[in-house]
Amino acid sequence: SGFNERCAQCSEVNWGLTDGGRFYCRSCHNVTERTREVVNTDFITNSRVQKISKGLRKQKKTDGGCEWYVCEAFQLVLKKQAEALEALGVCPQMKDGILYNFWRCYLQKSKQAYCNRPSGETGKALSVCESSTDVESEPERPSFLHLLSLSESEGDLQTDCSFASSMSKVSESTSVYSGSVDGSLYLMKNQKEKLRMTMPMTLSFCYMALLWSREPITLSELLRFVAEGHIPYLNVFQHFPEKMNLCGVDLKIFCVESWPVYEEVYNKMLELAAFLDLPRFPEITDSCFLHPDMLCIKYLMEANLPDELHIWTCRVVKKIGIGEVDFLTLVPGNKSTRKVKYDILAAAVIVVVLKLLFLLDDHYEWLLSDFAEERNKNNKEGGLYFEFKKWYKVVKHSLDVEQKKLDEERAKYLWRCEKPLFYSVKNKSKVLKRRQMVVSLQSQFGKLSGSVQRAEKPNPSSFQLSWSEENTDGSCFHGHSLKGILQEKRGLLTAMNPDYWLCTVKLCNEKLCGHLAHYREVDFPQSYHFVLRLFSFLLRIQPSYIHDEVCMIEHKLFNKKLYKKLKYNTVLRK
Repeated sequence: SGFNERCAQCSEVNWGLTDGGRFYCRSCHNVTERTREVVNTDFITNSRVQKISKGLRKQKKTDGGCEWYVCEAFQLVLKKQAEALEALGVCPQMKDGILYNFWRCYLQKSKQAYCNRPSGETGKALSVCESSTDVESEPERPSFLHLLSLSESEGDLQTDCSFASSMSKVSESTSVYSGSVDGSLYLMKNQKEKLRMTMPMTLSFCYMALLWSREPITLSELLRFVAEGHIPYLNVFQHFPEKMNLCGVDLKIFCVESWPVYEEVYNKMLELAAFLDLPRFPEITDSCFLHPDMLCIKYLMEANLPDELHIWTCRVVKKIGIGEVDFLTLVPGNKSTRKVKYDILAAAVIVVVLKLLFLLDDHYEWLLSDFAEERNKNNKEGGLYFEFKKWYKVVKHSLDVEQKKLDEERAKYLWRCEKPLFYSVKNKSKVLKRRQMVVSLQSQFGKLSGSVQRAEKPNPSSFQLSWSEENTDGSCFHGHSLKGILQEKRGLLTAMNPDYWLCTVKLCNEKLCGHLAHYREVDFPQSYHFVLRLFSFLLRIQPSYIHDEVCMIEHKLFNKKLYKKLKYNTVLRK
C-alpha cells in the first residue's frame, strides 16, 4: 500500500484503503487521516460519486420531514447509548475509537455503506437508476457518518448515490407506509443473511465495545441499566430529530415492547465479532474487573456473605483453571473454546463454594447453623461465627422486598411513549388529536385526584443490595468467621463436610438443547434453589443459566472421580 507506519491502536502494519482513499488497519479497523497520493488521475473520469450528502436530503412535501435511512437511525441509537455509557463513567475512547470502528466495519461488511453498491434486494433496485459521473462535485468521500463523533451533525451516510434515488423510487411506488426511505426493503427475508441490524443488536455492539476496552461493566449490569432507564433503548426514537419522522414499517424496527434478553444480546455479540472478523480480544488478566476473582468479591459483598469465602472462590478458580488468560479471553470465530459469561461464571463459583462448605441439602447447613449459634452465645472473643440460618432470613426478607418492588415497577411500566406514533399517513391527524386529548384529560384528573407524580429514576449503582457493617442489628455478615465449619489438615484449612452432591452426573449437549443441564426447582433442595434465586435476581437472568455454569464447574472440579465412576459403571454393564 506504500504506507508502512505502525497503527496507533494495535501497533500492526497491515493497511488497506477505504473507498475514499484513506488508510485503515485490517487488524483493528482503525481509520487514519492519511490518504493515498494519486499519481495517475485518468481512471477517475468514469468513477461514481458515492455519497448520500445533505444535498440529497429532500424535504417531504406531505409532512415536512426529510429522507433518512434505517442504518442512520441505528447509528443515532448507538450514539445515544454510547453517550449514556460515557456519562456512567466509561472511557470516552470506547465511543469515539472502538465502537466507531466496529460500526464502520459492520456497515462495510454488510454492504450498507463504504462499498461500491449495496448487495441483495437493494442491489436489484439500483438497476433502475443511472449512476452519476459528476466527479467534480464531490472528489472524496468523508471518513464516516459523523453521528458518533460530531454531535452537531445530522449524519451523512456514504453509499452509492444511485442507492438514494432508487430507494426513493421504491419508497414512492410501494404501498407500505414508512417514514424512512428503505424501511420496507429492510424487513425483507433475505436481509437476514447479512446479520440484519436490530434493536437488541445495538446492546450487543455496546457490550462488544465494553469488552474490548475491558470496562468494569458486565452484560447483566448493562441490561439492568437499560431496564432502569439510564441507557436509551426503550422508546429511544424519542431522541430522533423532529424532521426524522418515524411511522409505519419503521415502528416494527425501532419500537421495542419487551425487555432485552441476556442470551439474545450475548449470542448476537458473538455473531457480530465473528462477522466482523475481529482479532483476539484484549486479554482478561487477574487484575481486570471481569476476572472471576475480582467479580467474586463484588458478588460476595452484594450477597452479604462472609469475606473469608473469597479465599475459597480463589482456590476453586485456580484449581480448575477458569482464571487463565486463554480461558477468559474471547477469540471470535473459534468454535473449539467455550465462550465465557463472566458474571454468571463468578456467581456459579460462589454457589459451588457454598455447596462445598455447607452442602445445601436442606439438612447439613441447618446443623452447622445451630452449632454456630451456640458458639456465638458463649463466644466472648468478639468475633461472630457465620450462621447460615440467620443469613437466610435476613437476605430472604430483603430479596422478597426488592423482588416485589421490581415486579411492580415492570407491571406499571408504560410501554407507550410520549411521542405519538402512527402506522399510516391517513390516521396521523386523528392520532395527534387523540394524544392531545389524552394528555389533557390525564392532567385534569391528576389535579382533581391529587395523584402523586412518578418518582424520578434512581441514580445508577453497581450494587442492588447494600449491607453496612455499621448496622447494630447484626444484618451484615461480611466480617463473620467460618471457623465453625473448617478444620485444619496438614497445615491447611479444609471443610468439615466430607460429602458433596452433584447437580448432574452427565452434561447435556449444549448445542442441541441450549443447556448443559436441565433445572427444575422441585428436583433440588430449597437451600440450593434460594441461592440460585438470589444470584438470578442480582444478574436479572433465569436460575437455569447459573445452574448450567455450576454443573460445568463441578465437572471440572471432580473430573477424575467422575471419570472413574463412569468407567466403573461401564465395566459392570459389560
